[in-house]
Amino acid sequence: SFYLNLLFGDRCPAASVSCFQTPRRVPYAEAVAQEFRPARVGDAFGPTWETCWFKVELSIPKAWAGQEVHFIWESDGEGMVWRDAQPVQGLTKEGEKTSYILTSSLKETEPHSLTLYVELACNGLFGAGKGSMIAPPDPDKRFTLSKAELAIFNRDVYELLVDLEILLDMAQLLGEENQRSFQALYTANQMVNLCDVTDPSTFPAARRLAAAIFSQKNGESQHTIHAMGHCHIDSAWLWPYEETIRKCARSWVTVVRLMECNPELTFVCSQAQQFEWVRCWYPGLYTQIQDYVAKGRFIPVGGTWVEMDGNLPSGESMVRQFLQGQRFFQQQFGRTCSEFWLPDTFGYSAQLPQLMRGCGIRRFLTQKLCWNLVNTFPHHTFFWEGIDGSRVLAHFPPGDSYGMHGRVEEMLKTVKNNKDKGRVNHSAVLFGFGDGGGGPTRKMLDRMKRMSDTDGLPRVQISTPDRLFSALEKESSQLCTWLGELFLELHNGTYTTQAQIKKGNRECERILHDVEVLSTLALAEGGKFQYPASELQRLWRLLLLNQFHDVLPGSCIQLVVEDALRYYAGGQSLAGGDGGTDSLSFPALVTAPSMGYAIAKEPLLPPQPVSVMKQGDGSITMENGVIAVCLDTMGRLTSLRLAHSERESVLDGCCANQFALFDDIPLYWDAWDVMDYHLETRKPVTTLLKPLEITQAGGLRGSASFSLQIGERSTLTQEIILDATCPYIRFLTQVEWKEAHKFLKVEFPVQVRSTNATYEIQFGHLQRPTHWNTSWDWARFEVWAHKWLDLSEHGFGVALLNDSKYGASAHGNILSLSLLRAPKSPDAMADIAHHQFTYAVMPHRGSFQDAGVIQCAYNLNFPLHTLPASSAPCSAWSAFSVSSPAVVLETVKQVSLSHSHMAVVVRLYEAHGSTVGVWLQTSLPVKEAMLCDLLERPDARSCLPLEHQGLRLSFTPFQVLSVLLVLRQ
Repeated sequence: SFYLNLLFGDRCPAASVSCFQTPRRVPYAEAVAQEFRPARVGDAFGPTWETCWFKVELSIPKAWAGQEVHFIWESDGEGMVWRDAQPVQGLTKEGEKTSYILTSSLKETEPHSLTLYVELACNGLFGAGKGSMIAPPDPDKRFTLSKAELAIFNRDVYELLVDLEILLDMAQLLGEENQRSFQALYTANQMVNLCDVTDPSTFPAARRLAAAIFSQKNGESQHTIHAMGHCHIDSAWLWPYEETIRKCARSWVTVVRLMECNPELTFVCSQAQQFEWVRCWYPGLYTQIQDYVAKGRFIPVGGTWVEMDGNLPSGESMVRQFLQGQRFFQQQFGRTCSEFWLPDTFGYSAQLPQLMRGCGIRRFLTQKLCWNLVNTFPHHTFFWEGIDGSRVLAHFPPGDSYGMHGRVEEMLKTVKNNKDKGRVNHSAVLFGFGDGGGGPTRKMLDRMKRMSDTDGLPRVQISTPDRLFSALEKESSQLCTWLGELFLELHNGTYTTQAQIKKGNRECERILHDVEVLSTLALAEGGKFQYPASELQRLWRLLLLNQFHDVLPGSCIQLVVEDALRYYAGGQSLAGGDGGTDSLSFPALVTAPSMGYAIAKEPLLPPQPVSVMKQGDGSITMENGVIAVCLDTMGRLTSLRLAHSERESVLDGCCANQFALFDDIPLYWDAWDVMDYHLETRKPVTTLLKPLEITQAGGLRGSASFSLQIGERSTLTQEIILDATCPYIRFLTQVEWKEAHKFLKVEFPVQVRSTNATYEIQFGHLQRPTHWNTSWDWARFEVWAHKWLDLSEHGFGVALLNDSKYGASAHGNILSLSLLRAPKSPDAMADIAHHQFTYAVMPHRGSFQDAGVIQCAYNLNFPLHTLPASSAPCSAWSAFSVSSPAVVLETVKQVSLSHSHMAVVVRLYEAHGSTVGVWLQTSLPVKEAMLCDLLERPDARSCLPLEHQGLRLSFTPFQVLSVLLVLRQ
């Protein structure tokens, strides 16, 4: 600390400081035109989320000629220095950035009087949690200005301190059995003996001693570390989206300043959305960034619009993350990204390798699996293989962090911790403050410069993702392969938290799908219809933004939730009214052809009407000729059978559709985690408010309703619906939820025995065990699924379908759907609201594939649209059809080839896990057809002949194919 006091020499207070405060985040030009009032060091500003603009007049003493002069600014908030109307430096005490370098050597010709503006956000690097980082923000927090002054910076003292730090770390960390630790210790001791702190002329000799140690080189076999500047910025988390825009600017302008004086520095940067924000709000800074991108030093990575959640977005949403991201990087920087960069997401879908490969990416970086609570992931560098067989090269930085500080300890951990020693001899270190921004510092760089090739330490090179992965590819012949999902054994509560966000995501995915299909078909019909390309892009980008890995998972503050729900409302308005739900009372009877329409003529007569009967004991039976169900007065299924079959689905002596409430008190990560011990606190919900009553008597639809009290304050009302000819029974559920730290699930104990259950994921499905034999099995006590899960034995099974839920489990023979949580951090009001959702149960013969479970789950999620029959030119029409139920036609959208041609992309995937050839038929006027990749780049070698039966396509299990159709005008 004695030496630290010598870092700065003479100091001089600011000539004057004045301030203007506003609740808004205003542009520079508007801010500087306001009336500023006098302010003093020691004043406190706020409350939280306000912005204070400071006008700082500085006068550098003439006597400081030849000195390095810093403007020192310390406060609890996040600052941005503006000079000559441009942002020049981010200042955040938590990010070790408290000074702006005015000059490295003051010349007489340089201006000695200048005016700076400091834009101070009344929030810290991690928001403004009350009492702990992830607590809800304290609305009344004040932010103190503790320093605003000029100071001489003694660079020679600083360099000496960095030398000593590295030597002392080597001495401490290399161990007593290593002679290098003693060499470092003795050298540091000699340096202290040589130095006279009052006489800087003694410093160079001391520094030469350090340099002699640092220049003693390693042998050829030493591990090489590829160090890259990094700054993980959550697009929203403990702060709102709007503040992230400023976090990007504060962090990135700091990187640009560092690059100006450190020509070797490289910096990797993901999330196209953040580049777009800076492009719009900070054009001058963006131009500088573009220059450094062109020089290969500021490196866009990831290829996605945001660093999205890796589990919950649909397959098509994940495609659009890459499509929007890669297109942006191509348009702005003339290149796409060759590595997928997702260091902080809560697990990784087994379909990601195929989607990456389809977007021109064969390399993947994360580190999040080191957060596993139970099992240590066995690799740091390996091949990751998806459910279709696609493989990518994956690397987890072995230091288990994406925010290192360039310290000796981190470099040694990187080598020691590496699980693939002997297979590869290269690894990544990402250095820089992250999560709330901040980025690299000069000190981090200077530490690593001393470790570039120092005996006893790994070689540390400032590098790039391409150099790292190229080195790993050369060494990859001995690498192991991991097949299937990268499941994070933590944060399993994120499949359920903030149910309204989850529902908004699923609804907007459906609405955008429908609008694209309908717009494409309208366009193909000719006439004056204009495809709403720019509006669709705007809405897709908002949906993709909300899929950021702290928004869709629900692990964000209330301000972010409000923004997210507002963005969803923009998409939902496209569908009109209540979000475009099917208001017909006879959805089961109308059979519309694939991607087309049919005219329904009244009266609709079902082949077998639904019968609903109340029994003497108050129970109700319903039957429709496909399934038969018996319900008790609490709405529980005591029997569920296929009609004309004695095969019972409900386990003997049990009830299905049984609600259960659990205590839900995680160790720390409240909105994120549900712990395994919550399962020990199960309480069945048994308090009846309104017993089961018939609400629709049958015919086209039969239904019965009941109400329950949940916990102390919440109520649940459910309508159980059976439609004519429908193979599943639906549960339309309304919950008034007012709980604290409780978890609501619904359970279906079924008479089916299987060691695995099947869960839908993006463009396919996978199996997970129903037993807890090993630690890897029981760590998956709570998992995620998309529209369905299924438990089948040979010849029979039961599926659970849903319209907006993601959390699930299948343990033994109990299928469970996770409905609602009630965490209190970081949003104290999380999920306290009215909720509406639907799930369904479907018993079936044979496999779930042959029984049509996948199609039924689509029908539940994509109800038919109804229009007056007068608007239809003929009685039935189909735009597209596929000859096999194994192949799902997921997406139809327009693509811009050139002004002269109109083209359509049709995306299909194999859903059964089979190798199959199919015919794709279309009534659109197709001129030519070819396959394209997920970025809609045509594959000229795969021209598809137009035959009478349509286009012939071949699929392997879970393969995704995109077909480009050029239409005749």
